[in-house]
Amino acid sequence: MPKALPVIDMSAPLCCPPVAAGPVDQNSALEVALRLKAIADPARVQLLSLLLTSPDGQKNSGDLAMAVGLSESTVSHHLGQLRKAGLVESERRGMNTFHRARRDALAALCTVLDPNCCR
Repeated sequence: MPKALPVIDMSAPLCCPPVAAGPVDQNSALEVALRLKAIADPARVQLLSLLLTSPDGQKNSGDLAMAVGLSESTVSHHLGQLRKAGLVESERRGMNTFHRARRDALAALCTVLDPNCCR
């Protein structure tokens, strides 16, 4: 049976020294790995892309499901994983739930992987 990963709070953007700065400790490595695991799925990459390129920066679950060709329940599952990783935030408005990518969390993840990435 595979070893279960510990549960950690990933609601805040990642904040640890860049991987290239020196050997990372076990907790920092775990935080990075859990966030990368959350986006290591083609549907989740597509969902993030749709959210990041949306003109108003948000989309509702139905529109996302239609765009990626998956059921709303499947999209909700994927968004839940991205939300647990702190990469997406959601807001319920009436019968709809609108989702936004957390650019600060994505930028922090990029910086941890390579501090010279976006300069």
